Amino acid sequence: RPFDDPSGARLRGWLGLDEETFWRSGRIGFLPMAFCFPGYNARGADLPPPPICATTWRRALLDRLVDVRLIFLIGGHAQRWHLGPAATKGGVTATVAGWRTHAPAIFPLPHPSWRNTGWLKRNPWFEADLLPMARSRLAKVLTDD
Repeated sequence: RPFDDPSGARLRGWLGLDEETFWRSGRIGFLPMAFCFPGYNARGADLPPPPICATTWRRALLDRLVDVRLIFLIGGHAQRWHLGPAATKGGVTATVAGWRTHAPAIFPLPHPSWRNTGWLKRNPWFEADLLPMARSRLAKVLTDD
C-alpha cells in the first residue's frame, strides 16, 4: 500500500488528513508510477520507476478514473510524466515552485520521504505558501458533493 510508512504520515500532515479519510474514505486514490518497489542503486537511493509500468498500466488506469477533481503529483517522476519536460525543466524544486501554474487542479509536491527534510528546510515557501492552498483546495473537493 503506497504511503503506508513515515512518508505517508508526512504526506497526511501536509494535506491535513487523518488516517480514516486518507485510507478509508473511498474519496482518495493512489496511482503509483510503478506497481512495485524498484529497489536501490549503488548509493542506496531508490531506483526510478521502471518505464514498462507506466507504459503498461498508467494510461489505461487513468482513463478509467472518473470525476478526478484534484491531483497531487508526488515527486519528479510523476511530475515529468504528467506535466512533460517543458513544465518540469529545472527539476522538482522549479516544478514545485511553479505550482500556481497548475493549481487548482494539480499540485506538484516533493516526495514526502525523510530524505527530503533538507529540501524542506531550504524551501520554507513550500510549507508557508503551497501547503495552505493545497489543504484548502483538498478540503473543498472533499466537501463538495
